[in-house]
Amino acid sequence: MSNSVSSSSEHQSLLDAVDARTKLAGSNRMELLLFGIGTPEIFAINVFKVREVTKTPPITLTPNMPEGVEGVISLRGNIIPVLKLAHFLDRDGIADCSGSTMMVTEYSRRTQGFLVDSVDRIVRVDWESVRAPEGLMARSDGLVTAMTELPEGHLVSILDVEQILATAFGEGTIPELEPADVDATTFLFFVDDSSVARREIGAVMDKLGVRTQLATNGNEALNRLQGLATQAERDGERLGDTLRVILVDAEMPEMDGYVLTRHLKSDRRFDGIPIVMHSSLSSDANRAMGAAVGVDAYVAKFNPEILADTLRPLLSR
Repeated sequence: MSNSVSSSSEHQSLLDAVDARTKLAGSNRMELLLFGIGTPEIFAINVFKVREVTKTPPITLTPNMPEGVEGVISLRGNIIPVLKLAHFLDRDGIADCSGSTMMVTEYSRRTQGFLVDSVDRIVRVDWESVRAPEGLMARSDGLVTAMTELPEGHLVSILDVEQILATAFGEGTIPELEPADVDATTFLFFVDDSSVARREIGAVMDKLGVRTQLATNGNEALNRLQGLATQAERDGERLGDTLRVILVDAEMPEMDGYVLTRHLKSDRRFDGIPIVMHSSLSSDANRAMGAAVGVDAYVAKFNPEILADTLRPLLSR
């Protein structure tokens, strides 16, 4: 009986979490965990990717670790790497980063700890207020993917954790993939704000022999896709005859993938064009969020074989 009650309680908790996150995604808002590395700057990552925040436990040093990887810890029976974020951000004053606090995060089915100086609080922001970095921030090795401003006027740098992990551990190689059975006139449209993800997606599409068009945020994607639909109407053509699949990221500046999907699904000009969500948010709750807004498939980043296997039948429909 106790097992049944526990199972039922856990199931309800999951449903509650899915419902809350779906409402948040549908409102084009997200929650950020703010933290510092010992400098005046404020950094943030999406709180959905944070499993826990804790005092840094003893770290086991291991040989041949990449620079910036402090070692490993055992977390509930799993061995995970621990990275010092200050090393990758390379800011003045990084020696002041105590690394006394650890954020345990999950990206693309990979769990790791990030050492920071302090964790501040969780804030909720509109994606519309999130902008791509400019000037010096835009040139910081792509590690800052977006910026936003808090009500009190402080600027926040939102990190591209995919780029940080690629810097630490290298980008994965793309294996040989069976080409898709596609016509030369057709193409796939994809949108992702991470330069690492765009390179990986582009490499997979090259292996599949598929032409692509792309955007770097949800608002840009919507404008470009609406432009394609308008042009097809003027030419008396059906957009779905050439645009075979739309691949969207979940987290993006200005407009997230959930709101973008809702816009596209409500526009009859995109009827019959599959939308696939491709995200480092890989939990069941995030898959449910995607399903709630109407995505046709959900693929966790980044497994090139699974991505290719998901897209191949949709491209050759």
